[in-house]
This record gives sequence, C-alpha cells and structure tokens, in this order.
Amino acid sequence: MNRAKSFCISKKVVWEAYKRVKANGGAAGVDDESLEEFDKKLKDNLYKIWNRMSSGTYFPPPVRSVGIPKKHGGERRLGIPTVSDRIAQTVVKMYLEPLVEPYFHPDSYAYRPKKSAADALAVTRQRCWRYDWVIDLDIRGFFDNLDHALTMRAVEKYTQCPWILLYVKRWLEAPVQLEDGTLVPRTKGTPQGGVASPLLANIFLHLAFDDWMRKTHPDVPFERYADDIVAHCKTEKQAQQVLESIKRRLESCRLEAHPEKTRIVYCKDDDRTGRYPNEKFDFLGYTFRPRRSKNRQGKFFVNFTPAISKDAAKKMRQEMRRWRINLRSDKAIDDLARMWNPVLRGWIQYYGRFYKSALYPTFRHFNDLLVRWAMRKYKRLRRHHRRAHHWLGGVACRDPRLFAHWHLLGVTPAAG
Repeated sequence: MNRAKSFCISKKVVWEAYKRVKANGGAAGVDDESLEEFDKKLKDNLYKIWNRMSSGTYFPPPVRSVGIPKKHGGERRLGIPTVSDRIAQTVVKMYLEPLVEPYFHPDSYAYRPKKSAADALAVTRQRCWRYDWVIDLDIRGFFDNLDHALTMRAVEKYTQCPWILLYVKRWLEAPVQLEDGTLVPRTKGTPQGGVASPLLANIFLHLAFDDWMRKTHPDVPFERYADDIVAHCKTEKQAQQVLESIKRRLESCRLEAHPEKTRIVYCKDDDRTGRYPNEKFDFLGYTFRPRRSKNRQGKFFVNFTPAISKDAAKKMRQEMRRWRINLRSDKAIDDLARMWNPVLRGWIQYYGRFYKSALYPTFRHFNDLLVRWAMRKYKRLRRHHRRAHHWLGGVACRDPRLFAHWHLLGVTPAAG
C-alpha cells in the first residue's frame, strides 16, 4: 500500500470489480461513456478510481434517471450510474457484503449468494399449504423513500470502516439528473439500478423487518425478496394483528404499507372451503391461487399453488411481438431458433417450475408468430394460414428440439 493514501483499498479488488461490471453490461450514465469507451483507456481509468477512492477524494457523479412505466399506471424511476461509479460501488459491495451476509435472515432471498427468486417461490408454495392465511405486503415506494440517516445507522451496525461509510453516505446523497438535464438533490431514497442499492436495501430491511419479525413474531414465517414480502398466519385474526403490528413498525422506520396493495389473503383449496374477498396474490411474477390439479392416482383436486401471472405472460407476449419475427424472412428457421432459444429457455426455466401448463397459451402465441413468418417467407404458403400451420407442424415433428418450448413443454404447432 502507498502510505500516502488515507484508505487501504486493494488494486486487485478494483480490477475484479471492473470485471463484474463488464460482465453485467449496462448503459452509459450522465457522462455518456459506454463500457467500450471506458475500455479504450482502461488502465488509466481504473487507476483514477483506485487513486481517488484510496485518498478519500472520490465523489460520485449524478445518477442518470429514466422513467420505466408501471403496470398499473405511473412510472418507476430507474437510476443509471456511470461506468466508473458502478465500478466504485462494486468495490464497496465486495468489501461490505461479506461483513453483513452472515447476519442476514435465511428467508431473505434477493441479491444474495446461492439464493434466488425460485427458492423464495418454492418455500412460499410449501408454506401456503401449511398456513391458511397470507399477508401480501407492499411497501409504498421503498427505494424512493429509504431514510438516509436510518440507512447509515443500519450500515454502521455492521462496519465502522471509515471509507465504506464515507462512500455509502456520498452515494445516498448524490443528485439525480433527469432526462432534460435538470439536477434534483436527493434527501431520501436510493436509486433502483445502482450497484450498492440492493445491498443497502437488504441491510436496512434486515433490521427494519427480518430481524424484527424474528424477535416480535417468531411464529410467523415469511419470505422477502427485496421489498416484496409474504408472511404466513394460521388464522385471519392473527393475520390482522400481525399486519397492524407490521404497519406500526414500518411507520417507525419512516416507511408505509401501501394501503391499496397490501392485503390479507385466504389460501383456499379442497380442505379450506371458506369464501373470502381475497383468495389470490402475486409474488415474483407468479399468481398464487386455487387451481385444479391432478394427484399421482390421476384424481383431480383443488390446490393453492403458483403459476405464471397474467402480467408476466403479457410482458412475454409483448417481448415476442417486439422481435418482429414475421419481418425476418431473410432468416432460415434454424436462425430464428438460435436467436430466440436462449430467451425461451430462460422463461421456461423460471416460469415453468410450477404449473407449467399455464405457459402453453403464451408459447402458442409464439407458434402463431412463426406461422406468420412462414407465410411471408414462402410463396406457396402466402394467404394459406392452415397450410403454413401444418408446414410448421411438420418441422416440429422432424425436429422437436429445434425450439426450446416444443420439446420441454410438449407444445407443438400441430397442438396449437
């Protein structure tokens, strides 16, 4: 270490942070510098980051803010730091995460090593079978309303490292730059899209919710993925009491349970036959509700279980339409498979874990897009939808593995 430096930060960690940022890709920030442009002076750029962070003179630039439409109207603001700032944030994350990770609750699943949304869904499914009631908790504008002073107190509980605390504070206070160039000071919140934001959110909610639940309501299991939370109760009365307790806790942490989106849900099935206003909830792209299922003996029964949500399926169809497959008549069908199979496999891997037959209509829509492509590409199939449909069915019979969904889900054009 250079003894003239105020803080001991490893150059190797800066290099490793760069490699992680490079692997994740991402858009340019307020300086319009892309990863490719950053790479042109890679050695100098990485040295500047290390030098400034080590001497305490690193000040994060404003975060570029872009609006992302919400499914129920309005928009969510996504923050895009510069490439250099993403690397600097990753450096802090690499030092801070090992300090806090051992303390995190086992039912916190977001942005953690060896944990995933699929793990959270599997545990939620099992607990919905054992517990009759669910608290579907929505924290209003969590990332926008995160209190800076409380966040710093939470981080200080796990480290007194001066440079980590210095840069976390500076990132929390860094202004936001809107699309028109206006700079907006930030007195609360942390931008969604920042590298450090997910870790700060987990640290905050571990103390504000996870550990508090463990101490205050030890008999109420829950699953948390960032600020998406589901808690399980035995009775409706217990759910009501626990929800009121959670609301008070959130208020003390300067947060609020969303009054319209937070609900108590009844997990109805063949053995739980009551009638209640709320008998379904959404969690991580899945809708949990009563569904007709078949047991190992072939008998049907009603089961409270997850399947892909309507909103998630709609987004998949919208993405498929954005591909404009029918206009790609210059491509062979093998080319289309190579282009889109990685995406199709990703969807199947995530949304096909539970009740995968709910995916069939969406993939039949993809087959319809392939039929339109065939009608445009081949003259003999133009204006002959049925003939094009059978042609695609023939391709599927000869090569059922060509498209990922044909083989894995048993959804062939002939079945559409």
